[in-house]
Amino acid sequence: MRKEHILVIRFSAMGDVAMVVPVVYSLAIQYPHVRITVLSRAFARPLFEDLAPNVNFMVADLKHEYHGIRGLNALYRRLAAKQFTAVADLHNVLRSEYLRLRFNVGHYKVAHINKHRKGRRRITKSSKKQLQQQPTSFQNYAEVFRRLGYPVDIHFKSIFPEQEGGNLNMLPAGINVKNSFEQWIGIAPFAAHEGKVYPPHLMHQVIEQLIAKHPRARIFLFGRGQQEDLYFNEWCQQHSECVNVGHHLESLHQELILMSHLNLMISMDSSNMHLASLTSTPVISIWGATHPYAGFLGWGQTEDNIIQTDLECRPCSIFGQKPCRRGDYACMNNIAPKTIIEKAEHILSINN
Repeated sequence: MRKEHILVIRFSAMGDVAMVVPVVYSLAIQYPHVRITVLSRAFARPLFEDLAPNVNFMVADLKHEYHGIRGLNALYRRLAAKQFTAVADLHNVLRSEYLRLRFNVGHYKVAHINKHRKGRRRITKSSKKQLQQQPTSFQNYAEVFRRLGYPVDIHFKSIFPEQEGGNLNMLPAGINVKNSFEQWIGIAPFAAHEGKVYPPHLMHQVIEQLIAKHPRARIFLFGRGQQEDLYFNEWCQQHSECVNVGHHLESLHQELILMSHLNLMISMDSSNMHLASLTSTPVISIWGATHPYAGFLGWGQTEDNIIQTDLECRPCSIFGQKPCRRGDYACMNNIAPKTIIEKAEHILSINN
């Protein structure tokens, strides 16, 4: 009899893959006799490689090595050789559907995610919205494993030792020691779509007010790209307390270590919200075109730390990619920096 071995498929973006971590960790701990292999893109390796002894990670280069039908067939042959006993498709897109088809023909036990698209459409309607909480991604992932015969109770705190965090000695000089009198605050002000971005001039005001209230604080700016560099370089020149993380850290693993030592992260509905959540760091999440009711709030984060405005048009999109119906992105522009500062002060006072 073959040893139980589950293939977990989730490609997609960083935030979606990060939300798999608490569920896979819980699965691994509750079923230590079961091998688990996570199939994803190379960027996700640091999230899984030290997660649990029975969790392995496998890279799928879908742009080159496994591109197109021929590539997927080659990927299937490679996977089939590993003799999986069950397949969990946590993505449910064309590529994973094709792999599912091949596994079904081979009489594997296969289950895929239900994304509850009807419910999500109801909360983004332009009129007569039905603003109701949808099942979270964590619940949706856990349901896939339940249907495979592995019910999961999700119990997860951090990818690092809970009281210690990541090893700061692995970070470069200058940010590898946290003094007892310092407060480290992360800010991830950008996202993939404009409807999920708090206006930079308002975020700069947040930074200035944080520094005024906490002159010994260090402000770590997370995000990589031309837009990020443009603003981050300017803010770092104006404020010695600011650090452009992308200029100092080389890997996702290093960023996760740093996040684990933050007193607070301020983030959009973006991958950095999810990454910080995996290190048990409290996150103030700012929501514009999207809404937490779609099921994408970071693991372990509370509704108390959500900042959003009540507008009839919100949410207009599940992923934030649609242009603003009003044309003014009031969902973000109407959030005052003072609101963010008050929330930050409350969290910092609790964690001191």
